[in-house]
Amino acid sequence: MVSIRRIAFAATITLASAVASPAFAEKTPLKVVSGGAVKGAEKLVIGAFTVGFIFESVDNDTATGGLVGAFGSTTRAKSELVGVTSEMMQAITDAAYDNFRSQLTAKGFAVGDSAGLFASPKVAALKPVEAPYVVSIQLDPKKNSKGKATFMKPTALPGMLLLPGDIANSGMFGAMGQIGAGISSQMAVNEHARASGETVIDVVYLIDFSQLKRPGAFSFGGLEVNSGMAIVPSYSRLSAIAPSSKIAQIMLQTPVAVEGDFASRKDETKDAAVQSVANIAGGVAAAFGYGGLAFGKSRTFVFTAKPAWQEGATKAASLANDMLAGQLAALR
Repeated sequence: MVSIRRIAFAATITLASAVASPAFAEKTPLKVVSGGAVKGAEKLVIGAFTVGFIFESVDNDTATGGLVGAFGSTTRAKSELVGVTSEMMQAITDAAYDNFRSQLTAKGFAVGDSAGLFASPKVAALKPVEAPYVVSIQLDPKKNSKGKATFMKPTALPGMLLLPGDIANSGMFGAMGQIGAGISSQMAVNEHARASGETVIDVVYLIDFSQLKRPGAFSFGGLEVNSGMAIVPSYSRLSAIAPSSKIAQIMLQTPVAVEGDFASRKDETKDAAVQSVANIAGGVAAAFGYGGLAFGKSRTFVFTAKPAWQEGATKAASLANDMLAGQLAALR
């Protein structure tokens, strides 16, 4: 029989190797794609500044079921946010947009009036997107994590433009329709950029209310969900459509997080005791070669926004603005 000491030693070596592996190395905060497209850009116009707020998420860890689900960490977590109004979201979006414009101007860009873009023939002919825009989104495809989010536009922009890739719709038919509409919007924006000589800016932020790492989370102990405030990486980015029709992208690769007491958390899991008994039974059955039942350890958390929530979200967006606007100026 293999000794417990040898098993523990092997596990320690495996853990050390995983941590030291380049696959788990920290990412740089920003990723730039086709940055040369904005070289020399001076005249900008903001075509879209879309801010999304996650209100519900279902996150799954890959290790589920049996005794792990009964005694280990949470393997499936459903989180909900309450107490945030449309007025609060609009105020956050407007403040973030104003801050972004100010940062671009401070860095020497000439920021044009967006009314001209929306009045151009191709853009004016687009089917309007109604804001607020509520949609189911894909959070982490590898773990089948999904959520629901509300997307807002600034009051100052005449309409809401969504370009390809701005929102990762979780439904197949919704995603197909969104892609089609996004392509039409892209073509219209390209036409305006060529005709006006302005580089069109498209910014998308997704704000999360929990500190669960996603996408690409790596955890040795299952899911841990706590209150927090962060701009979600990968989904949050700046796209710049140049008069040449080339597109530069600057994407967040790490969360832009703000610390603070933004929400209270309450565990509202139902039938937790029944679930644990079922998991124990499943684990015992698996130990004796009967397959086991992978119930997992599910939890339902409700987060209630506190007065500081709006201030925290606004701060996170302004920090992200600083990073993206700074990188755009550096590429110029």
